[in-house]
Amino acid sequence: MRKIIHLFMSHPLFSPLQLRSVVFANRIGVSPMCQYSSVDGFATDWHLVHLGSRAQGGAGLVIVEASAVVPEGRISSGDLGIWKDEHVPALQRIVSFLHSQGVRAGIQLAHAGRKGSMSVPFVEERLLQPAEGGWQPVAPSALAFSPTYAVPKALDQAGIDAVIEAFRQATRRANTAGFDFVEIHAAHGYLLHQFLSPLANQRTDVYGGSFENRTRLVLQVVDAVRAEWPAHLPLFIRISATDWAAGGWNIDESVQLARLFREHGVDLVDVSSGGQVSDAKIPVAPGFQVEFATRIRLETGISTAAVGLITDAAQANAIVAQDEADLVLLGRELLRDPNWPVHAAHELGEPASWPPQYIRAAPRHSPARTPVTRPEHA
Repeated sequence: MRKIIHLFMSHPLFSPLQLRSVVFANRIGVSPMCQYSSVDGFATDWHLVHLGSRAQGGAGLVIVEASAVVPEGRISSGDLGIWKDEHVPALQRIVSFLHSQGVRAGIQLAHAGRKGSMSVPFVEERLLQPAEGGWQPVAPSALAFSPTYAVPKALDQAGIDAVIEAFRQATRRANTAGFDFVEIHAAHGYLLHQFLSPLANQRTDVYGGSFENRTRLVLQVVDAVRAEWPAHLPLFIRISATDWAAGGWNIDESVQLARLFREHGVDLVDVSSGGQVSDAKIPVAPGFQVEFATRIRLETGISTAAVGLITDAAQANAIVAQDEADLVLLGRELLRDPNWPVHAAHELGEPASWPPQYIRAAPRHSPARTPVTRPEHA
């Protein structure tokens, strides 16, 4: 459900976007970026400051990093989690601050699958051993991501059912924490993407082989999340539009799947790519993934977010102005400059809202920011 609102904005990047009952103040979002700074899945002061500073910088939405729905769904021991109720209060604290900055808050629900049980990557990337807290990763098939990763255990039906239930329970916790939207992580070679791709999924049961079978789990997860998530709040999903590898998942299948997502109550597809195999040849260049978001949007009618080497204001504005995507999500650029949105507004000649504490440093005629509240009507 997409409703575009232009309120006297000359640059569409700074026009509001409404999905279901939620209005995003502009089309700039903070992409979910793992911080590997949790212990036992708990959010810390680092997460509050990291996410809060990006919210102060003027983004319309912030997506909390990939949060594991079960402990064995983590990439590393430092991953954020949402697999138990005790995780909720620290997340509520973050959501409250994001709302105080006029920002809509989302969280990415994730399961790493065969890419789990790795060390925190700040120093080196290596497999964790059982003696240091490592665990047995799971996947659609017993195929390792690369020689440095564990050989996963193939999920049986009971294991698949448990994954679906874990996503449902994580959705319940996200609602309790006060998030405005949730995003299902089905990209970058993690569990749901593994089921989609023939490069990771060699099953011969109802979860392998045909397009219908390989998409079965992700649609079951979507249905479980949508049923648990309030009907008036939007649901996002992140996909890799292509594996960039012969015989893998591809953009034609992504378009076909996006049509199904729309039928199953997804409101926006966050379109990335790659991550399924370690030797993919990816033609990285400015905006190299935008064409996938555009094709999905045009051919299915579902809203999309564009990501990937989007770095300047004119580039980002053109993506929205030319109807290539509905949102632009930034990652590394917002790590380099948390205030990128207000700087972009100034560059484009738009009034950018500033925290009242910082208004003395803002360009003339810039308004002070007002808090947002989470819509609670059913």
